[in-house]
Amino acid sequence: MTDAAPLIQKLTKRSEFLACAQAPSCAKGAVVVQARPRGDETPLVRVGFTATKRIGGAVQRNRAKRRMREAARAILPEFASPGVDYVIIARGGVLKRPWARLLDDVKSALIRLAADGAAPQV
Repeated sequence: MTDAAPLIQKLTKRSEFLACAQAPSCAKGAVVVQARPRGDETPLVRVGFTATKRIGGAVQRNRAKRRMREAARAILPEFASPGVDYVIIARGGVLKRPWARLLDDVKSALIRLAADGAAPQV
Protein backbone atom coordinates (compact mmCIF):
# COMPACT_ATOMS: atom_id res chain seq x y z
CA MET A 1 0.00 0.00 0.00
CA THR A 2 1.15 3.53 -0.61
CA ASP A 3 1.98 6.06 2.08
CA ALA A 4 -1.13 8.16 1.46
CA ALA A 5 -4.44 6.85 2.77
CA PRO A 6 -6.83 5.84 -0.03
CA LEU A 7 -10.01 7.77 -0.70
CA ILE A 8 -13.05 5.87 0.57
CA GLN A 9 -16.52 5.96 -0.98
CA LYS A 10 -19.70 3.97 -0.38
CA LEU A 11 -21.13 1.38 -2.73
CA THR A 12 -24.72 2.36 -3.48
CA LYS A 13 -25.96 0.36 -6.47
CA ARG A 14 -27.26 -3.18 -6.31
CA SER A 15 -25.14 -4.13 -9.33
CA GLU A 16 -21.99 -3.18 -7.43
CA PHE A 17 -22.98 -5.42 -4.51
CA LEU A 18 -23.77 -8.29 -6.90
CA ALA A 19 -20.39 -7.91 -8.60
CA CYS A 20 -18.67 -8.20 -5.21
CA ALA A 21 -20.73 -11.29 -4.41
CA GLN A 22 -18.89 -13.11 -7.23
CA ALA A 23 -15.48 -12.06 -5.85
CA PRO A 24 -13.30 -13.83 -3.26
CA SER A 25 -14.47 -13.55 0.33
CA CYS A 26 -13.14 -14.18 3.80
CA ALA A 27 -15.23 -14.97 6.88
CA LYS A 28 -13.68 -13.96 10.20
CA GLY A 29 -15.62 -13.95 13.44
CA ALA A 30 -18.66 -11.71 13.13
CA VAL A 31 -18.10 -10.47 9.56
CA VAL A 32 -17.62 -11.67 6.00
CA VAL A 33 -15.56 -9.41 3.75
CA GLN A 34 -15.80 -9.65 -0.04
CA ALA A 35 -13.16 -7.95 -2.19
CA ARG A 36 -13.38 -7.28 -5.94
CA PRO A 37 -10.54 -5.55 -7.81
CA ARG A 38 -12.04 -3.00 -10.19
CA GLY A 39 -9.13 -2.95 -12.62
CA ASP A 40 -8.87 0.83 -12.83
CA GLU A 41 -5.99 3.03 -11.74
CA THR A 42 -7.84 5.31 -9.31
CA PRO A 43 -6.58 5.34 -5.71
CA LEU A 44 -10.17 4.86 -4.59
CA VAL A 45 -11.55 2.27 -2.18
CA ARG A 46 -15.29 1.67 -2.25
CA VAL A 47 -17.10 -0.15 0.53
CA GLY A 48 -20.64 -1.36 1.11
CA PHE A 49 -22.36 -2.85 4.14
CA THR A 50 -25.15 -5.38 4.41
CA ALA A 51 -27.00 -7.24 7.13
CA THR A 52 -29.65 -9.86 6.44
CA LYS A 53 -32.87 -10.48 8.33
CA ARG A 54 -31.08 -13.34 10.07
CA ILE A 55 -29.41 -10.65 12.22
CA GLY A 56 -32.78 -9.46 13.52
CA GLY A 57 -35.31 -6.74 12.91
CA ALA A 58 -34.64 -3.38 11.29
CA VAL A 59 -33.29 -1.87 14.50
CA GLN A 60 -30.73 -4.65 14.96
CA ARG A 61 -29.72 -4.61 11.28
CA ASN A 62 -29.19 -0.84 11.36
CA ARG A 63 -27.17 -1.11 14.55
CA ALA A 64 -25.04 -3.87 13.00
CA LYS A 65 -24.38 -1.72 9.92
CA ARG A 66 -23.46 1.29 12.08
CA ARG A 67 -20.93 -0.84 13.97
CA MET A 68 -19.46 -2.15 10.72
CA ARG A 69 -19.26 1.38 9.25
CA GLU A 70 -17.29 2.59 12.26
CA ALA A 71 -15.00 -0.47 12.12
CA ALA A 72 -14.39 0.18 8.42
CA ARG A 73 -13.73 3.86 9.09
CA ALA A 74 -11.04 2.85 11.59
CA ILE A 75 -9.45 -0.04 9.66
CA LEU A 76 -9.78 0.64 5.91
CA PRO A 77 -7.36 3.60 5.62
CA GLU A 78 -4.52 1.39 6.80
CA PHE A 79 -5.37 -2.06 5.42
CA ALA A 80 -7.48 -1.53 2.28
CA SER A 81 -5.97 -1.77 -1.18
CA PRO A 82 -6.67 1.05 -3.66
CA GLY A 83 -8.73 0.03 -6.67
CA VAL A 84 -10.78 -2.54 -4.75
CA ASP A 85 -14.48 -2.68 -3.89
CA TYR A 86 -15.27 -4.24 -0.50
CA VAL A 87 -18.57 -5.48 0.89
CA ILE A 88 -18.73 -6.16 4.61
CA ILE A 89 -21.52 -8.53 5.63
CA ALA A 90 -22.73 -8.85 9.21
CA ARG A 91 -22.86 -12.32 10.74
CA GLY A 92 -24.77 -13.54 13.78
CA GLY A 93 -22.55 -12.27 16.57
CA VAL A 94 -21.85 -8.79 15.27
CA LEU A 95 -24.08 -7.03 17.81
CA LYS A 96 -22.59 -8.74 20.89
CA ARG A 97 -19.00 -8.87 19.67
CA PRO A 98 -16.63 -6.76 21.77
CA TRP A 99 -15.42 -3.72 19.83
CA ALA A 100 -11.74 -4.73 19.82
CA ARG A 101 -12.56 -8.18 18.47
CA LEU A 102 -14.82 -6.72 15.76
CA LEU A 103 -11.96 -4.48 14.63
CA ASP A 104 -9.64 -7.49 14.65
CA ASP A 105 -12.13 -9.51 12.56
CA VAL A 106 -12.27 -6.82 9.86
CA LYS A 107 -8.50 -6.30 9.91
CA SER A 108 -7.64 -9.99 9.67
CA ALA A 109 -10.16 -10.52 6.84
CA LEU A 110 -8.62 -7.64 4.86
CA ILE A 111 -5.11 -8.98 5.42
CA ARG A 112 -6.18 -12.48 4.37
CA LEU A 113 -7.85 -11.23 1.19
CA ALA A 114 -4.76 -9.21 0.26
CA ALA A 115 -2.52 -12.22 0.90
CA ASP A 116 -4.73 -14.48 -1.23
CA GLY A 117 -4.40 -12.11 -4.16
CA ALA A 118 -7.87 -10.53 -4.10
CA ALA A 119 -6.23 -7.12 -4.09
CA PRO A 120 -4.28 -5.81 -7.09
CA GLN A 121 -0.52 -5.86 -6.89
CA VAL A 122 0.92 -2.40 -6.19
